[in-house]
Amino acid sequence: MTTLTLIGKPDCHLCDVAHEIVDQVLADLPEARADEIEVIEASILDDPALYEQWWEKIPAVLIDGHLHAHWRLDAARLRSALAG
Repeated sequence: MTTLTLIGKPDCHLCDVAHEIVDQVLADLPEARADEIEVIEASILDDPALYEQWWEKIPAVLIDGHLHAHWRLDAARLRSALAG
């Protein structure tokens, strides 16, 4: 199982774009692989520790707890990272 964490906040344009990219990349993956990916969404407004760490770098995308990207998410790079 792979965990993809999308860290952002409401009313954040780049966060909305990142969310759309994540959705599209997952939709493009083979179903068996997509089923192995758990997506967790977290808001910096709900967690002071997340806010402290990420407030100026949202959206941030973590894969299995490791930073994959922040600010701008590249669909091709994410697809490659999640493909297996």
